[in-house]
Amino acid sequence: MEEQPAQEQKQQDAAKPGPGGQELFGYVGIEAVLDQIRIKTIKTGIEFNIMVVGQSGLGKSTMVNTLFKSKVSRKPLSYEDRIPKTVQLRSVTHAIEEKGVKMKLTVTDTPGFGDQINNENCWEPIIKYINEQYEHYLREEILINRKRRIPDTRIHGCVYFVPPTGHWLRPLDLEFMRRLSKIVNVVPVIAKADTLTLEERAEFKQRIKKDLKAHGIIVYPQEDFDEDPDDRLLNDKIREKIPFAVVGADKEHQVNGKKVLGRKTKWGIVEVENSAHCEFPMLRDLLIRSHLQDLKDITHNAHYESYRTRRLNESNMVGKSGTEWVPLSPFNGEPESHL
Repeated sequence: MEEQPAQEQKQQDAAKPGPGGQELFGYVGIEAVLDQIRIKTIKTGIEFNIMVVGQSGLGKSTMVNTLFKSKVSRKPLSYEDRIPKTVQLRSVTHAIEEKGVKMKLTVTDTPGFGDQINNENCWEPIIKYINEQYEHYLREEILINRKRRIPDTRIHGCVYFVPPTGHWLRPLDLEFMRRLSKIVNVVPVIAKADTLTLEERAEFKQRIKKDLKAHGIIVYPQEDFDEDPDDRLLNDKIREKIPFAVVGADKEHQVNGKKVLGRKTKWGIVEVENSAHCEFPMLRDLLIRSHLQDLKDITHNAHYESYRTRRLNESNMVGKSGTEWVPLSPFNGEPESHL
């Protein structure tokens, strides 16, 4: 008998108009759309593609495995495999599931980046790869009889690992992020942050911020894409913390009777998921818990749309049939910034 008044109260509250909303005569059930979206997402699953960039030895594979609590990124097996002579790209796709929600996760690593004596233009294979994924999506999208659901291999987020030098950003770091921030969501992190003291870490972060601002490099989350005051408030807090100082570890240790992910040092255990020790929890929240869909939306509505507009304009593309179309010449150039 008590449930009836509670249900009526819920319906009355739902019928009340929000700010600038239209007053309803009674309960409609609009919020049920959220359940529909959730059910559909559970059935279809989530596609998420992440790229990790940085020189060897910065813990990229370990960090990805720590993010997704599974072995989704393999570590190098040999010296030759660890430091190839040229930049290579390896993409590995995994199906992971948590509480009924399935994710098709693709991790793209970039072995060889920044490892050579001469690193001139070492970013070109990475730019080419990102643009190729846009091109594949575009080719499917312009077909008259296109697939009901186009496979999405576009890179939604690129995590750039900065070496923990404690000094200014290297010219390689600056040039890479300058070019890549125009075509993909770039999230810079300070790798192996436990090698720096808290004072060194704070000073290094401020130097990186100054470097990025001085060179006009806009990393994710971009201010131009904040849709409302709430988004701006949340993203301002994130931007204040970027670059995240992170530590990766895929081994558990006993701390006060509890098992924790961490790295053992002569000073003790650096707990990866303890925000007092490092900012890995902030990176995880950004990539997975709070901004995953936003990363995908900006990829589609900004970066891909910029690529799509440019390609269609330059090629004057006209569809011929369901499977044929006017070919496009490969595009490897650097786009104009849309920000």
